[in-house]
Amino acid sequence: MTTLTLEIPADVYQRLHDAALRRGASVEALAAEVLRTHLPPAPVSERERVTAVLRAAGLLTELSPEEKERAAQSTLTLEEAQAILNRAGGQPLSEVLLEMRGPKG
Repeated sequence: MTTLTLEIPADVYQRLHDAALRRGASVEALAAEVLRTHLPPAPVSERERVTAVLRAAGLLTELSPEEKERAAQSTLTLEEAQAILNRAGGQPLSEVLLEMRGPKG
């Protein structure tokens, strides 16, 4: 268990205190319950934790409907992708893609 000290306005504390009395709970227990119920559930797997961190940092977004459609129509296999990357001789994927696209017109 981790201890958290909060500075909150007196009126908020009073409302929390009154609600705790009505429930027969401590202020701390009610505050913890409110936080648990209003925060998204903690990710359980390592993949979910990484996804949550990347999304929170703005480094991961959902695909647009057009991108999802394009991905659904893709016929490239994993083996073909690996072969393309192997032929590139260790180039970064961004450079491989630029070469595949060809010159700008």
